[in-house]
Amino acid sequence: MTKYIRHPAVLCALLLVALLVNAVRVQVFAARGFDDNPANRRSAIARYERPRGDILVGRERITGSRDTGEQLRYERTYRDGPLWAPVTGFSSQVYGTTFLEHAADPLLSGTDPLLTPFPLWNELTRRLTPGGDVVTTLDAAAQRAAFSGLRGRKGAVAAVDPSTGRILALVSTPSYDPAELSGNAAATGRAWARLNGDPDKPMLNRAIRQTYPPGSTFKVVTAAAALDAGVVTDLDAPTRSPVPYTLPGTTTALTNEGDGCEDAPVREAFEWSCNTVFAKLGVEVGVARMAATARAFGFNEGGLRVPFAVARSTFDTSVDRAQLALSSIGQYNTRATPLQMAMVSAAVADDGLLRRPYLVERTTTDDGNTVGTPGARSARQVMSPGTAMRMRELMEDVVTEGTGGNAAVPGAVVGGKTGTAQHGVGNSGTPYAWFVSWAQGERDVRPRVAVAVVVEDASAVRGEITGGGVAAPIARAVMEAVLRAPDR
Repeated sequence: MTKYIRHPAVLCALLLVALLVNAVRVQVFAARGFDDNPANRRSAIARYERPRGDILVGRERITGSRDTGEQLRYERTYRDGPLWAPVTGFSSQVYGTTFLEHAADPLLSGTDPLLTPFPLWNELTRRLTPGGDVVTTLDAAAQRAAFSGLRGRKGAVAAVDPSTGRILALVSTPSYDPAELSGNAAATGRAWARLNGDPDKPMLNRAIRQTYPPGSTFKVVTAAAALDAGVVTDLDAPTRSPVPYTLPGTTTALTNEGDGCEDAPVREAFEWSCNTVFAKLGVEVGVARMAATARAFGFNEGGLRVPFAVARSTFDTSVDRAQLALSSIGQYNTRATPLQMAMVSAAVADDGLLRRPYLVERTTTDDGNTVGTPGARSARQVMSPGTAMRMRELMEDVVTEGTGGNAAVPGAVVGGKTGTAQHGVGNSGTPYAWFVSWAQGERDVRPRVAVAVVVEDASAVRGEITGGGVAAPIARAVMEAVLRAPDR
């Protein structure tokens, strides 16, 4: 009788071991495959069964969550969606996440282990950790001033705090409402198709993902290179620059938009944006030193994240002398994002120091406890403090005496540089209007804001496309908004 009991007992034990082995196989070794299987909706259901954490500008929540009562319960909402879209991106139940919604997704979705001191206990008890919040560095007044200034035209604005690298404004227009992509209804698919098919590309973040020829705003880099290299020692000495200037090794004549550029000193040439003077200066500085200065400012340097990726700005280093002349006035293959040009202006404002820009001030739990802060940002000296001081003089002269008068802010010291960027086949396209600047309030000990503005579809009247007529007033509005706010 014992034998008849023992045999079934052994068989049951073997079956139990087999079940345990199979459970380990399924839950440990095959779990990833089951989780990633498109037919498995458990992860999607779990992801949306709790409200998502919010993105904040100051104390203002610019995102939220709406209870739909559906299987995918909580849907993302946005406050003033088009205004903040270049920063937030979208969080969609169908199309995933972009920009800050993507970069901070583990924290916002509540899966970041930093949100709970006992992650293993939460795993065992299946307790849902509320999503955390992301507090940005943005200045709401500056963001609104930039958005209003562009008024729906194609273009972008980037503004940073020169002394810290904090991004104060990041605007791209035309924009879109990310709430249109939040859900999973048929309307979401139609919105996705419409936005992707729009020739104006409203989902393109022009401030960080689009590069443009920077035109004459790049003369800030060329002037800094010439001063640091000792090619220019006296801002008021004649430069022996002919008009027109024949590009080296060619018969192509480079001219200027205005008069008075022949042999013009660097100060006057910068004020009135003389192409001939700065093209010649770039050739005299040479490819190696021009490339080194451009790289110090951030050109040709990939990997910049704020925390989402920024497109690489470029300065071609494999150029002949004629191409170098054009590159030195922001043409040929020279290309920059608006954020990159704001960084150029910021380095001038901060005694030649360039600080890496950042967008997240801190991250918190849902009840406000700090999870993380960005900490000290790296900085590098891109030009000598003496060169930076003379560059500030040149940029101030542009606003007080030259082409940038529309950027003047009463009671503040403002430096700027206008730019016109040719593009298209044979430069047939309507030029882009650029303006880069910085501003220091009358009670400030140092500049508080650096701005870059680019407008793609500026007025076809040539005098209005120099940047002074179209882009400078937008920069002024942004600078005024920052200077009016209490210093943080």
